[in-house]
Amino acid sequence: MRSFNRARLAVALAVLVSAAMGSTIASQRTGATMAKSATAFLDSLTPEQREQAADPLNSPDRTHWNFIPTNMFPRQGLPIKEMTEPQRKLAHELLKSGLSQRGYTVTTTIMNDLEAILRDTEAAARGGKPGGNVRDPELYFFTVFGTPGQKGTWGWRVEGHHVSLHFTIADGNAVVGAPSFWGSNPAEVREGPKKGLRALDREQDAGRALMMALDDAQKKTALFAEIAPNDILTKTDVVINPLSPSGVAAGAMTPRQRELLTHLIDVYTSQMTADIAAERQAEIKKAGLEKIAFAWAGPVEPGQKHYYRVQGPTFVIEFDNTQNDGNHIHSVWRDFESDFGRDLLREHLATVKH
Repeated sequence: MRSFNRARLAVALAVLVSAAMGSTIASQRTGATMAKSATAFLDSLTPEQREQAADPLNSPDRTHWNFIPTNMFPRQGLPIKEMTEPQRKLAHELLKSGLSQRGYTVTTTIMNDLEAILRDTEAAARGGKPGGNVRDPELYFFTVFGTPGQKGTWGWRVEGHHVSLHFTIADGNAVVGAPSFWGSNPAEVREGPKKGLRALDREQDAGRALMMALDDAQKKTALFAEIAPNDILTKTDVVINPLSPSGVAAGAMTPRQRELLTHLIDVYTSQMTADIAAERQAEIKKAGLEKIAFAWAGPVEPGQKHYYRVQGPTFVIEFDNTQNDGNHIHSVWRDFESDFGRDLLREHLATVKH
């Protein structure tokens, strides 16, 4: 029996070592792809364009972010509008290096389709007169911070209205993709050629499915406000703390409810490359799945203004659909310690001789 137990332990350790090696290799693969894509993008630029697109890693602009229209929040970086067609392709290759196919599709749908729809509908509402917010599918800005490569720490960002994606890479084998924000206005296109389009349908539907699966007592625990907040509560703060109340903990859920909670988290992690998603999931499990909680605000019925969040020891997801009469979504993933790669930078500074 002892030899059998030793054999089982040896197998378990081998599995853990294999998983750890696989995660490292996967991270190296993602980091290498990002470095290659970022370098190709920068090399394609003129000196004047590179001046716009490249910043030092310690630039204050790296943590200066938002998701509102550019005329309300002027952005640094090189916009798509000022790129040649070959440069645009390289910029999109960089974007793809951090996102899954679905994540890339969602992002480009927000950038291209929804910005164009907003531009046209708002112009029609003004009777064609100038004014209002600038809605332009080409006003999305790319910035590389530091020097892309397999050594040292560097990062990159893509940002504009309703898209704000931040990536930090350390020594080519550690990648953080937070904060990551996606918005959708309208949440559902209700007229025109794109009628029925819902860019963030999975995020909305998965959250409501979990709330509906709770029993009456759990719903009371999850519901922290009868009226949903008008926006995400973490706003654009650089450093955030856990939100209160936390809601219903996974440890108090049934197996089916926990499945729905896991699926909801997967909806967000799966926006990133498989490597980044796997590392996020590993970190979540390490911190304790049973400690994750789900909270809701506002009515549960479809079409009503609502908000939810999923919060664990290391992260928080926020989702709201409250503006424009409940047809305007904001969603964000934040890491308490890893936003903007703060943990990677600390580790790097601790190991590098100065």
